[in-house]
Amino acid sequence: MTAVRNETAGGPSATPAVPTVLVVWHENGAGPGLVGAELTREGLALDQRRPWSGDALPATPRDHGGLLVLGGSVNCEDDTAAPWLPAVRALIREAVADRVPVLGICLGGQILATALGGTVTPRRAGPEIGAVPLRKLPAASADPVFGGVPDGAPAAQWHWDEIAALPPGAVPLLTGDDCHHQAFRAGECAWGLQFHPEVLADDVAVWARSDGPSVARAGGDPDAAVASVRAAEPELRAIWTQAVRAWAAVVRQRRV
Repeated sequence: MTAVRNETAGGPSATPAVPTVLVVWHENGAGPGLVGAELTREGLALDQRRPWSGDALPATPRDHGGLLVLGGSVNCEDDTAAPWLPAVRALIREAVADRVPVLGICLGGQILATALGGTVTPRRAGPEIGAVPLRKLPAASADPVFGGVPDGAPAAQWHWDEIAALPPGAVPLLTGDDCHHQAFRAGECAWGLQFHPEVLADDVAVWARSDGPSVARAGGDPDAAVASVRAAEPELRAIWTQAVRAWAAVVRQRRV
């Protein structure tokens, strides 16, 4: 059994009674942010793994209460640039089959989609960035995680690729005018997101400094993207922390 490393800020060591979420990072500067902070406030422990820096991924998700797969700049099928991706796909497939709750954010949502038979392609219109309003689809109202999300909710975006087709049987939940597949559910308790519920403007500003020249060459405005996220921060914080609490409740219920 893989040892659990509790990286909850200032928290005690995890005990068997505390559900632990396996958190997979893909690069420095793309951590769990607001999502991780909210999960710890909800009483969950975080086992954070950074495979690019040498952390081993467990062979199975069964020793964890949930699986959180974060974002990153690599293409979701570029196993050369990110040789840990096959292991992440295997974890996702087993988690879905065994009903271990999954939350995939941006790149993580794309990995979830492709691991289960969907497709991801480069965006022909260039990157989608900034705070973008999303629309609820019919199935969202009854969804245990996204049922409380209001129609038109803003979401922080920063992605060059997009989910072009959902996996067979997946349920679309949220959509947007420019990027169709913004949130979906696969199986009983796996959710994939194209957007970033974990970030606010200061996080996006870091991405704008590193990725801004490429975005500008593609016709985007990184400064305007940061400003739009900053203006939407109160809504972003309120709406997506509530959704994270709902996912945490699913994790706790599955551990009973």
